[in-house]
Amino acid sequence: MKATPTQSVGPVSLSQQLQRGNLLAEACPSREVLKHVTSRWGVLVLIVLENKTHRFSELRRAIGGVSERMLAQTLQWLESDGLVDRVALEVVPPHVEYSLTHLGRQAAAKVRGLADWIELNLPLILAARN
Repeated sequence: MKATPTQSVGPVSLSQQLQRGNLLAEACPSREVLKHVTSRWGVLVLIVLENKTHRFSELRRAIGGVSERMLAQTLQWLESDGLVDRVALEVVPPHVEYSLTHLGRQAAAKVRGLADWIELNLPLILAARN
């Protein structure tokens, strides 16, 4: 019998469960990653970094309404999750550049799809609110 995406062929071992994660389980660390990636600022940082490396000040200008504190926190979260690469350049004055890792590019492609869907359907969404 061929397994469908929602069925399993047999019992799933603990090591397999730990490798994949389980967003529905309260204590699963994947929930923390989901929170970081799908936060308002996380989505926007991933989208801005999708095409090129940016300095902190460039990111702040590109993402309207984000505070310096929230941007710094979001970048730290995404860096700790392995999605953003931070490079401190030893120049005068010193500056830092941010870019997406391979995992970050994959995540950016996923949230870009959601962002595109929202923007394309915004007229219908706004009409539904009234």
